[in-house]
Amino acid sequence: MNNSAISEGSLRERKRAATRGSISAIARSLTAERGLNGYTVEEVCEQAGISRRTFFNYFPSKEDAILGHVDDELPEEVFTDFIRGGAGSRSGEISPTLLQDLVGLALRMSERMSSSEEETRQLIGVIKKEPQLMLKIIGATEEREAHFARVLAAREGVAPDHPVVRMAVVALGSIARHTSMAYFSEGNARSYQDLLLENISAARLLFSQPLSLPGQLFAEGHQ
Repeated sequence: MNNSAISEGSLRERKRAATRGSISAIARSLTAERGLNGYTVEEVCEQAGISRRTFFNYFPSKEDAILGHVDDELPEEVFTDFIRGGAGSRSGEISPTLLQDLVGLALRMSERMSSSEEETRQLIGVIKKEPQLMLKIIGATEEREAHFARVLAAREGVAPDHPVVRMAVVALGSIARHTSMAYFSEGNARSYQDLLLENISAARLLFSQPLSLPGQLFAEGHQ
């Protein structure tokens, strides 16, 4: 594939991402103003300058449009350096820089979040207005976690259900959610990055403590 084709493909994807973002922004704005049932897909299409068919090419429902698309929150280019970081380790072995690179990835993702903070606050407001969206959020979260697991597995050369991959997804996801709750809480004056690093450091401190597992205790008792 030549550079021209690659550029055209990148431009096409940027246009698709821009259209997806526009649809989501309009759907969120209308939901905040009128509620989920207070507008139609046709109104979203009219404001976005697209056809009804185009809308459903991007999103299966208004609810999905409100939550956005996984590729926009977790774009492949963000993971390029992260995946490359595991190249020095043998496939199937957990790389020694995984934790460091996960922290770096989390910080890069937080930079993207900061650039769309107003959209995030709007989304939180919409969810409070329409709590039934939580069911969609649960499904979307599972989709994002599965996507992240595939990225981790590709980097480490292991299966997506590898125990370390599973725990990395669970731990980082939990820390990110806890950080977001603190960051968007009323009266918070600290940056998302500061809160994120504090929570990561606290988790690292906890798991750096000595630990005797039950099997080890049993074995030691029979020596």
